[in-house]
Amino acid sequence: MSDVRAQILGRLRQALDRTDDSAAQARLSARPRGIVPARTDRAATALIDLFVTQAESVDATVDRVEAAVDVPDAVAAYLAQRNLPSVLRLAPDSQLDDIPWDQRPTLSVTRGKTDGSHDVSVTGAFAGIAETGTLMLRSGPESPSTLNFLPDTHMVVLRASQIKKSYEDGWDEIRLQMETQPNSLPRTVNFITGPSRTGDIEQKILMGAHGPRRLHIVLIEDEVSLGEADDGV
Repeated sequence: MSDVRAQILGRLRQALDRTDDSAAQARLSARPRGIVPARTDRAATALIDLFVTQAESVDATVDRVEAAVDVPDAVAAYLAQRNLPSVLRLAPDSQLDDIPWDQRPTLSVTRGKTDGSHDVSVTGAFAGIAETGTLMLRSGPESPSTLNFLPDTHMVVLRASQIKKSYEDGWDEIRLQMETQPNSLPRTVNFITGPSRTGDIEQKILMGAHGPRRLHIVLIEDEVSLGEADDGV
């Protein structure tokens, strides 16, 4: 820490009568957990069902598939049913590398961030939060935040083994990754619950007000989640 910065922070602490920050440091070290709803206390398969129910209750749509090989067909079917363009802007995310996009030649796939000119994006996710059906996405070179907010349709490939009970569990996963991978703290962590909407204008719900008007989740029922079905998460 630079001398100037230390002086500024020292004056702020003195003005706020916080010269002794041992209590704050102890709190940060202890990392107390917030309240976790009792509805998340269930086995893995039931937790996956809870995530889907919660996500659909806020107008996200969910396709459940058995394996990564089934993702292109699910994506193509979703786009065809809604008469949406089959041109995808894909996140350069290693989580998507095992998906055989070329098995559906009708899909046109490019990778990278977007400047807003792409109608449909496909990203991975860091975690799914069963508590509220929320997606937890980290920003970074492999997961540009522009793909989460600029396209009209945001499609997310999520593995069932990534579903956590609560926000607290999601943050624990972030902290664990920081312990094993120094400097891995993302610049931004986005929590996305359903498509963008507002009711500010005459109390009428308008979709796509501040981001995508459609959020579609392709949920891969991977073997990890199925293997934990009897033991919980």
